[in-house]
Amino acid sequence: MRHQYKLDPEEREYFELVNRAVLSNPFSAERDRIDKEIAGRLPGNDRIEQIDAAIREVSSRLKNLRRKGRLDVGRYAGEDRRIMERSLAFDVFYRYVDDLDKHIQDQIVRGEKPLIVTFANDMLGDMQAGGISRAAAIRYLEYSFQFRRAYFFVYRGLIGRSVGMRRLRERLWNNVFTSDTDIYDRHLRDRMEDFSTLILGETGTGKGTVAAAIGQSGFIPFNDQTRCFAESFTRSFIELNLSQFPETLIESELFGHRKGAFTGANYNHEGVFSRCSRYGAIFLDEIGEVSQPIQIKLLKVLEERQFSPVGSHDVSRFEGRIIAATNRPLDDIVRHKILREDFLYRMCSDVIIVPPLWQRIEEDPRELEDLLEHTVKRIIGRPSEELVQRAREVIETDLKAGYRWPGNVRELAQCIRQIMLNGTYRSIHRDVSADALSRSEEKKNRLDLVARGLLQQHCHRLYCEFGTYGEVARRTRLDRRTVKKYILQWQDNE
Repeated sequence: MRHQYKLDPEEREYFELVNRAVLSNPFSAERDRIDKEIAGRLPGNDRIEQIDAAIREVSSRLKNLRRKGRLDVGRYAGEDRRIMERSLAFDVFYRYVDDLDKHIQDQIVRGEKPLIVTFANDMLGDMQAGGISRAAAIRYLEYSFQFRRAYFFVYRGLIGRSVGMRRLRERLWNNVFTSDTDIYDRHLRDRMEDFSTLILGETGTGKGTVAAAIGQSGFIPFNDQTRCFAESFTRSFIELNLSQFPETLIESELFGHRKGAFTGANYNHEGVFSRCSRYGAIFLDEIGEVSQPIQIKLLKVLEERQFSPVGSHDVSRFEGRIIAATNRPLDDIVRHKILREDFLYRMCSDVIIVPPLWQRIEEDPRELEDLLEHTVKRIIGRPSEELVQRAREVIETDLKAGYRWPGNVRELAQCIRQIMLNGTYRSIHRDVSADALSRSEEKKNRLDLVARGLLQQHCHRLYCEFGTYGEVARRTRLDRRTVKKYILQWQDNE
């Protein structure tokens, strides 16, 4: 029997701290505190410097154990083994972080065909040299790739230093890895399809970017034979804007249809649920615009993971995640029953609210500067202080202090484009007075009341003709309970 190593109390305390870093949310205040402790509480608050110092200190301590001949993870037992395995994986991860980043960027360029992970054998070998088994090393490689991918999309896609954006990034990380990464690693990383997500936020706040960050950050296994991940993360996210399809076609776009299922169905069509892989996610934008019959069918997918194409009795299984979004506030959704209660409860395993731009700037005025730099770089493909300064000056001149940016980050991007073209910016909202907005809202409310009254009357007439709520529901394609409510409301008003 080989001699067993044991950590002394000081070593155990330190490497337990490293384990806490491995399991913590990188966007949390807790991770900031841990990194400072690992690094030895260096002076200053620069986040990058603290992380770099922490990485160097961990590497130094592991090298010291190696010199003493005590780095073989397999010769530790119990808690000591767990602590040393994760600490070694932490060190190896940061040694290969640049390779991981390059692989992510190369895969984005390559597209849907998985690339060979050229550094995989070296990374796995470094872990095995420290006593980690091949199977465990592969698990850490898979986790490292997912970890870095999530960081790539959350950090680079959702910039901003405001409190709201920091909280959003932290919340997104929890959505991918849960609030307990240890439990995620042991129980949930290949079972996250059961956790659906509802994203709320005003138009133009970036809900699609938030959804993409989640959808492209899921767990993907590594094939040791091909040295590739099972699929490219670029095909793991499918977006469908439900508002762009007429009611009659939404079901077909979601579930597909068979040839001859309806007039114009001249071929078999695969819906998004068929096209989504088991490692992927579907983003249903404008979920608040779909009818209750469609919500019922989506509820079945969420609860039973099954669906059938239009015109077919074949049952298919869906194994991906569902992410949905709407620009309607949650209290409106609940109060006006925009979404069925049972569907809403099943949809919101997590509810993520994207903060509006005015709030972000109010929390930290430097947010606007960050977004100007980011947007200019995205438009022209490189940084330009000249264009940023020009945009900043025009915004300060042409817009009043405290401008609310009704179109959010989408409006800001168009503002910058308009400044590049014309040297000025004139908001489409600037000349709309508060009285005009109030009158517009009153008119909208009156129209809503008229439309609801007409629908109540139509349902009542059908009920008088056919005699059952079910038949009225079938003909109007409304939920049976909604039909009953409209009929009773019409009768009460007569």
